[in-house]
Amino acid sequence: MTDPKELVKLSVQLVSHSLQLALKDAEPLKATTTEPMAKRALEICDIKINTAMGDLNRSVTEIDKFEPATGEKQIDNLKTWIEATLTFQEVCIDAFSNITGPDGHKGPAGDKMREILKTSGELTSNGLAMVNGLAKFLATFEFSSKARKLLQAQAQSEFPSWVDPAQRRLLAADPAGVPADMVVAQDGSGQYKSIMQAISAIPKKHKTPFVIKVKAGVYKEHVLIPKYADGIVMIGDGPTKTRVTGSKNFAAGVQTSDTATFGTISANFVARNMGFENTAGPEGHQAVAYRSRSDNSVLYNCAFDGYQDTLYAQAYRQFYRDCTITGTIDFVFGTATTVLQNCKLIVRKPLPNQACIVTAEGKKDPNGDSAIVLQGCHITSDPAYFPVRHTNKAYLGRPWKEYSTTIVMNSILDDLIAPEGWLPWVGDFGLNTLFYAEFENKGAGSAQGGRVTWKGIRKLTAAQVETFTPAKLYVEGDDWIRAANVPYVAGFMKA
Repeated sequence: MTDPKELVKLSVQLVSHSLQLALKDAEPLKATTTEPMAKRALEICDIKINTAMGDLNRSVTEIDKFEPATGEKQIDNLKTWIEATLTFQEVCIDAFSNITGPDGHKGPAGDKMREILKTSGELTSNGLAMVNGLAKFLATFEFSSKARKLLQAQAQSEFPSWVDPAQRRLLAADPAGVPADMVVAQDGSGQYKSIMQAISAIPKKHKTPFVIKVKAGVYKEHVLIPKYADGIVMIGDGPTKTRVTGSKNFAAGVQTSDTATFGTISANFVARNMGFENTAGPEGHQAVAYRSRSDNSVLYNCAFDGYQDTLYAQAYRQFYRDCTITGTIDFVFGTATTVLQNCKLIVRKPLPNQACIVTAEGKKDPNGDSAIVLQGCHITSDPAYFPVRHTNKAYLGRPWKEYSTTIVMNSILDDLIAPEGWLPWVGDFGLNTLFYAEFENKGAGSAQGGRVTWKGIRKLTAAQVETFTPAKLYVEGDDWIRAANVPYVAGFMKA
């Protein structure tokens, strides 16, 4: 077999087979594991492994329809979905972190699960490497002028294929004038009084976009938009007026991914003028306000308020514009390809003796595309944190996984950022393999004189940094961002 496409397909099928075996091998653990958090971790593993297998199945479909003329976009899809497969295996393993049995020692389930997933993880990394090889092979093709014109026409389209042509005019209009398919209002003026009531009523087969307006109010509920509910556009009355709030937290015995006040696992989710909050406080430790594995999702003028782990960009491709995120530790984290553009990141007062860390990016494999990009953002202190900002220092990020990738560009960094800039995770973990860069930032916290000098700290040229701007980072195109009709800069911004 010499066809690169078929080799990639075979590698993906091998990963899928390995994950099927992993599910089978994990069955005995369910019968012998009694600790509640560990039992829930096994349930999370079951969910995430099945999700990973779904991504592998659609990867095989994408390979089968592979054409050189559209290959760049298809390769980006493959890299996104296969990297997500690796991410979900890591989420499974991470679910056992910090769990102890009644005797105070870690139980065997976590170690066993890591062993079970060892082969599939290695095969997934191999699959990512082969997709990169396919990309190089694609570069040897010479497209016809007809193919080039077709690609250019597609690139100039502002709306992706999932947007019904009849709905395009509506998305291009002021959101206040967009007719709603559903209205949620606590005062009874809509069809539903809670967001989950509305979500549960979305037909399995629905038009896209499907617009849900959520009127002003504090919605004390935990929301999850299911996978079938793709193309949802949720519009609130403002991030301080329409708020979804919860308080689940790890300290109370809830798995990190289960703590999210609002979560979405459907593709093409758009939210405007919404607030998402976790009120657990710093004592709750990991307490997520918003968790997303929505591919091609756009959030505009939204607020994410919490302390540790506020915004969990778990997987796929995500874009945030004009949003406010508050927190203390790792309050923007995950393994998505994430751009935060023109956002405000506000550091809150942590517990005594705690440092504050803005980002914790989780790239596991060097061939993946995941990254956290802060572009044109402002990192500042809230009033309670301001007096202790030089005692409880703040840092731009730390490496959650070995190849953690974070870029801070064209942003304003106030004096809360420690001179070192970045913080280790533990010991020297990831310091040689991470990819951290700062470019043309301003403010007292942007001074480079005292920065750490790890091997993974990069000094990039403008041309190199440009590859992390949205138009370049999202290789498959930014039409999904343009379709949301939000303010958007495809290239560089001014700090």
